[in-house]
Amino acid sequence: MHKRRIVSAAAVVALGLGLSACSDEDGEPAAKDSPAASAPAPAPSEPDSEAGSESPAADSGDGDAPAGGEGDVAAPGTELKVGDRAVLPFAYTSDKKGTIAVTVTAIEKGAEADMAAFGDKAKGMTPYFIKMKVENVGGTDLSYASLKLDGVLEGGAGTGVVLIGDIPGKCDRESAPREFTTKGASYETCSLTATKGAPVTAAQFDEGDTYSDSPVVWAN
Repeated sequence: MHKRRIVSAAAVVALGLGLSACSDEDGEPAAKDSPAASAPAPAPSEPDSEAGSESPAADSGDGDAPAGGEGDVAAPGTELKVGDRAVLPFAYTSDKKGTIAVTVTAIEKGAEADMAAFGDKAKGMTPYFIKMKVENVGGTDLSYASLKLDGVLEGGAGTGVVLIGDIPGKCDRESAPREFTTKGASYETCSLTATKGAPVTAAQFDEGDTYSDSPVVWAN
């Protein structure tokens, strides 16, 4: 399973895959050549950091069962189905580290018209909405942390497109609430991805050195 690749600005111009949305003087989003597309984020955030140092345990080996209970962390390269739960080490900043459980509940195809807010560079792109439930397994303070999963194309390649933002009402990227500080706390969120080619058929967690080359993947 290949990890997503953030292309350079020069490659973006050539490939037409990278986008960036910003507001012009009238408040309308406008596109610029860049490796990522941007839309306003709904919650306060802090700079991302690499995932924590907790060592992943072996996979449960059963695609229909959770990849980990409390304390059983999914191994790098674990392959799951949409609807399965995986326990993962997570770090949002140097001060916000812990263990979470992620359940991808749906990977939904949107319409090209949904990408209008990202401007002309998004023409021809089909969005996909990766919906998930996130649980606090370790009981550490992860309030206001934000998690994003990446889309995987049919065949296993990354989309080559990085999107920052959401599509209100269809794919709302939510940060963890203030109360996301105790064991068992949970919230729901959505990661937006898009493609001009093959369909998105899976989602992957590739944060931190442990999973960067061998992500945990949920497939339809």
